[in-house]
Amino acid sequence: MVEIIPAILTTDIREVGEKLTRAEGIVGRVQIDIIDGVFVQNKTIEPSALEAVDTDLSLDFHLMTKEPIDWVERAARGRADRIIGQIEMMASQVEFVGKVSEIGLSVGLAIDLDTDIEKLDPVVLTNLDVVLVMAVKAGWGGQKFDPKALDKVKRLDEIRAHDNSPFKICVDGGETLDVVDETHFAGADEVAIGAGIFKGDLAQNIEAFNKAAHG
Repeated sequence: MVEIIPAILTTDIREVGEKLTRAEGIVGRVQIDIIDGVFVQNKTIEPSALEAVDTDLSLDFHLMTKEPIDWVERAARGRADRIIGQIEMMASQVEFVGKVSEIGLSVGLAIDLDTDIEKLDPVVLTNLDVVLVMAVKAGWGGQKFDPKALDKVKRLDEIRAHDNSPFKICVDGGETLDVVDETHFAGADEVAIGAGIFKGDLAQNIEAFNKAAHG
């Protein structure tokens, strides 16, 4: 069953708190998008700002930053359960995965829309909780889903079956009720959905996506 993960991209910590409160009891996990103004010309909250936020939800921190390893400790202070780093400005995937694992958190790697899966270091694939595939250009909300992400999902699904690798596959960006079923059947286990999922009734929106994903 595909897991729907609401994603929050904002500069306002109050918005984060409000959305997390709305998500409590509806989902088990929420993704916090962290953008540093270097990876792309956009910027969000500091991960450590969530230190004061009270929530029982599991939190993913999706680091769209230069050298995500430098953000790991801040994300940990921000109550991260799982830390996912974009590989495009990452010097060493092995070191990033090692650092997150060392502090006892789940770890993932993310690839941008134009990044081939061959750029993922095969040495660390078996140590990952998740591989996140962007279906839009990383860093901005409200973009249209690009179906070329589905080919990457299929190939990752083949790799983990062949290597008996336990990582999950998450698709992030541009998800709508029209495309979520394709994402799921291509092999995705998780789908991260941004601002649109919070418009109106969150529980009803999650239910609608679940129905669409499972036919």
